Amino acid sequence: QVQLVESGGGLVQAGESLRLSCAASGSLFSISTMGWFRRSPGKQREWVATISSDGRVTNYADSVKGRFTISRDNAKNTVTLQMNSLKPEDTAVYYCSMRSFWGQGTQVTVSS
Repeated sequence: QVQLVESGGGLVQAGESLRLSCAASGSLFSISTMGWFRRSPGKQREWVATISSDGRVTNYADSVKGRFTISRDNAKNTVTLQMNSLKPEDTAVYYCSMRSFWGQGTQVTVSS
């Protein structure tokens, strides 16, 4: 059974950084593309970033490109999202995703 558990969210001021982590259980992690998504209040879920199974290919939404970095450690079954230069519009619940599985999300709040 697959479980995804996000952590690292919190309340920060604009311009600060946060590092989100997602721990995955099961044997699919090392062969799966991993993704981060977010949902802001009143908005639909938005794709943020993805990373290939071997970590060599990453893609980012234009809104976070240059500020966020996705990485993974297949030995530890974890994927991280380093978020720098945070803006109030980054406020959202952040979810990690693997195949059809989703975590419970972690809240990120950026104050101006």
